Amino acid sequence: MTRSLESTLARLLTIGTYVSIALIALGVVSLAAAGTSPLDAAPGFDLGRLGPDLVALHPAGFLWLGILGIIATPAARVTAALVGYARSGERAMVLVAVLILAVIAIGVLSGTAAG
Repeated sequence: MTRSLESTLARLLTIGTYVSIALIALGVVSLAAAGTSPLDAAPGFDLGRLGPDLVALHPAGFLWLGILGIIATPAARVTAALVGYARSGERAMVLVAVLILAVIAIGVLSGTAAG
């Protein structure tokens, strides 16, 4: 893998992590400002409510977007690596990246099915 791809992947992880943590922090601070303890039961996740909650500046929207970001950032990194490996012709690493993405997908699907 080239240095350029490695630094791009590192930047992706760094930015994704910082943005996600900032969104979670904003949600927690907003909850506290609204008089809700961050230690109370978390608001339920509803993907259909995410956009409207963000537009309405509801704390739950920021919390869930941050959590989704924390979950999606590593998968985005593996996807970017897969593309880089495919472009450079590293078939074995493409297969490894595909298998990692399959494990992530299975985990997400089984987690959403259980909830």
